[in-house]
Amino acid sequence: MGLVSDGDKFVVLSDIAGQEDHYGDMDFKVAGTEKGITALQMDIKIGGITTEILTKALDQAKAGRLHLLDLMGQVLAAPRAEFASNAPQMASVQLPKEKIRDVIGKGGATIRNIIEVSGCEVNIDDDGLCQVAGPTQEKLAVAMKMIADLTQTAEVGKTYLGKVAKVVEFGAFVTILPGLDGLLHVSELAHHRVKDPADELSEGQEVMVKCIGIDEKSGKIKLSRKALIPKPEGMEEEPASEGGDERPRERRPRPRRS
Repeated sequence: MGLVSDGDKFVVLSDIAGQEDHYGDMDFKVAGTEKGITALQMDIKIGGITTEILTKALDQAKAGRLHLLDLMGQVLAAPRAEFASNAPQMASVQLPKEKIRDVIGKGGATIRNIIEVSGCEVNIDDDGLCQVAGPTQEKLAVAMKMIADLTQTAEVGKTYLGKVAKVVEFGAFVTILPGLDGLLHVSELAHHRVKDPADELSEGQEVMVKCIGIDEKSGKIKLSRKALIPKPEGMEEEPASEGGDERPRERRPRPRRS
């Protein structure tokens, strides 16, 4: 709302063109909905305004606001359920504190790669709040997926298609999620006893594994391939040793006493 005054005389103008700001005495912004006012902001060039001027300005602003809202409602009665796919969009995700460095990367290399590949703006504060602004829905989805891949954690009982990263004499390290490896111990390779893990696996091989445990202190992930393989009939398994080595054995008939 604008104002032109001369002594005790005044006229409140609906401020829609801008000339009222330049030539007038007041720039009064009134924002709101059909239910009421949500925000106010005022600049004035005179010493002050009277209650009469303020009342007139608020009444006139209400009439103008309701008129505009009515016209808007005729075009679009309610907000769309979804954004247009080509509209700029924002999203945010709370990162676990231990995952912040994984998303940022060494010297910021990882976050720069996310920005370059997706075309989005990515900002992370000290508390792990990650805000992503994308020019389109598709590009925003690319950035959010890259971040999700970096922050995923293993779940006990869940099955993963992993890739063998390294074979060692006591088993193999398997990558089950981007940047996340678990130990597939030799005792969890098969129901039969495996002497050399290299006989069963090779680096780069894809293998289905199940997460059977996560160490609470170290966060180390324990995997099993054996848990996904049906046990042959007639085979029993000895209790696991302290090293976790379970040695299956065949069922043998016991000698009869005469």
